[in-house]
Amino acid sequence: MQLNKFTDYALRLVLYTARPKDMPYTIAEIAKDLQVSENHLVKIVHFMAKKDWLITTRGKGGGIRLNPSVHSLKLGEMVRILQGQVPIVECNTPPCVLRRNCGLKGILDQAVEQFYQVLDQYTVADVLHRSNGTAPSQNSLIALIQLG
Repeated sequence: MQLNKFTDYALRLVLYTARPKDMPYTIAEIAKDLQVSENHLVKIVHFMAKKDWLITTRGKGGGIRLNPSVHSLKLGEMVRILQGQVPIVECNTPPCVLRRNCGLKGILDQAVEQFYQVLDQYTVADVLHRSNGTAPSQNSLIALIQLG
C-alpha cells in the first residue's frame, strides 16, 4: 500500500511541528524545509487544524503549532483519516469482467486492514521519541520497520 502525498506530507508536518521552537512555524518555512508547495501545504494545514491536530494563529507572531493532544493519537487512526475511504482496488468502475470469480479484492482489503492494525499499535509519541534521539520504546514504529 502506498500513502498518498496528502498523508505523506501531513505526517512530515506532524514530525516537523513537534520540534520545540519559541515562535510558531510558518507555512513558508515549512514549505521550504520540506520542499513542498506552499499551496499544497495550506490545504493540509487547514485540514489538520479542522481536526484539531494543529493550532493555528493568524497575524503578527502567528503560525502553526502541533496540538499536544496529537501525541496520544494512534497512527492508524490518523492515517485512515488522512487517506480517506479510497479502496485499494476498484472492481466496479469500470466494471471488471473477472469480479464474479475473483477473490483478490477480499484479500487486498484484509491486507490493508492488517496494515492499519499494525499502525494502531503506535502513537505519534512513539515516533516522536524515536526521531528525537531518545531510546526507542518497544512500540517504536521505526524499530518495527527496521526489523522488517
